[in-house]
Amino acid sequence: MIKTTAALIAALLALNGCGTVSTVLRGEAAAKNDLRKLKTYCQSIPRIYSGVAFDFCALHAAPDPTGILIPFVLVDIVMSGVADTAVLPYTIYRQATDGNLSIYWQPNR
Repeated sequence: MIKTTAALIAALLALNGCGTVSTVLRGEAAAKNDLRKLKTYCQSIPRIYSGVAFDFCALHAAPDPTGILIPFVLVDIVMSGVADTAVLPYTIYRQATDGNLSIYWQPNR
């Protein structure tokens, strides 16, 4: 029972930090805010494989003095790659209709 509960908690924590969940399921505003808080140098990310791009942008941010973020992001890149492949038809459609996900600026519409 304890092992099952621990595995469930670990899975929920992993999904909460998952790049695909942040970019596809939570919406644009949440993904933008998360990357802005990390002070990423990325200006925009594509919607296709956006979870993997989110993780790379998390690594391409201001240095983390604790270094705690790096192992989690490296594990999440693999999980995001699998999840991004599962939602690929949806993200291809969103990329064609909406374009890249802008982080710091909004294009004129």
